[in-house]
Amino acid sequence: MGNRDREILRELAKEKLEISQLPIMRQRAEEWTKHNDLKGERPMLHFEIWTLTDPAFHHQCKCESEEARAIERELGHSILNHKMVGDDRVVTDEFICLYDASMIPFDLPVKKQKTEGIGFHIINQIEDLDSTEQIQPSRMTFDAEKSLKRKEFAEEQIGDILNVRMGMGSIGACLSSDVVHRMGMENMFMAMYDNPENFHYMMNSLSDDYVKFIKELERRGMLCANNKNDLVAQGSFGFCGSLPDTARTAADCWGYADSQETVGISADMFHEFFFPYYKKIADNFGLLSYGCCEPVHQFWEKSLSNFTNLRKISISPWCDEEYMGDALRGSGVIYQRKPSPNFVGVGKYLDEAAFREHIKKTVHAARGCKLEISFRDVYNLEGEPSKPRRAVEIAREEIEKM
Repeated sequence: MGNRDREILRELAKEKLEISQLPIMRQRAEEWTKHNDLKGERPMLHFEIWTLTDPAFHHQCKCESEEARAIERELGHSILNHKMVGDDRVVTDEFICLYDASMIPFDLPVKKQKTEGIGFHIINQIEDLDSTEQIQPSRMTFDAEKSLKRKEFAEEQIGDILNVRMGMGSIGACLSSDVVHRMGMENMFMAMYDNPENFHYMMNSLSDDYVKFIKELERRGMLCANNKNDLVAQGSFGFCGSLPDTARTAADCWGYADSQETVGISADMFHEFFFPYYKKIADNFGLLSYGCCEPVHQFWEKSLSNFTNLRKISISPWCDEEYMGDALRGSGVIYQRKPSPNFVGVGKYLDEAAFREHIKKTVHAARGCKLEISFRDVYNLEGEPSKPRRAVEIAREEIEKM
């Protein structure tokens, strides 16, 4: 790496350090900690910018080497979020490096056929479950040496400016996604009906593999505490005092799960074919964040309410807000609302009146709950980069009023 790349990284690191020292950053970190410990005094807001296609929200890399560009992108992203959005995301004096560890379910890498835009077509590798021949042990890879070398490289460049540390986000397990990406949704739905015993065999094998993967991370010392400025899917952060600062087992960590692909089945079928396997994995975690775009209300009473370590649940645009507000009121589960992305992402201008009503409905439905608002899945700003900041401002105004 040349001197020019090094200087670029160091200037960005200094800018990040300067932002991290602002009093508001310490305040936000304290507020996130109280919020996730169920002691918060106000709802927290975060607007994810990584999906945005507007160039104003993407750091334009100047470094030449790919090693340097990887660090530059990460530094630039956190700075841009602070400058462009003004939400509750915290900028810290850290640079976090992730361990290289992965699991390929059934040892079948996903095959996709790209379409226009962000869409894709899944190429099925399992057509049915007349037999379990293709349900093979999942392939697991762990490369601590490569990960630590990447950390050493970052330390050499910016370690005297920022605290370079190993870290990780929430440990994820999305079983229905794993299955759909190998056999397609229609085949998955039919297999539950045609071959229920083999379907259970598949889900049991997959969930056992996830537990083995977690245990192997523990054995190799590749778990990191994720109770600070660590990403917790979907769209949140790990700040809390409920988990320790050192992670020896997954019980010291945040975990994550969702099941978007089961939106078309009944509560009884979900409880029979999916929930036992999700719970088997989730029981290993200290705290659980659950859900993405799926409407969780339909599975709440029979299944999801039985997670013993559930701390956050996603209230998506397709969810019955009022039902979930009633269910979570006074509970130990955070009402993590995902507003409809259409207000910010569709049309050149933000319809402020309509968006206010949208937020008012959320704040009313979540009264008596611990509320968090995570703006996600916004892709196109139609050339108006001011919309995310204005949406956050309106949400804050309506929260303050109510």
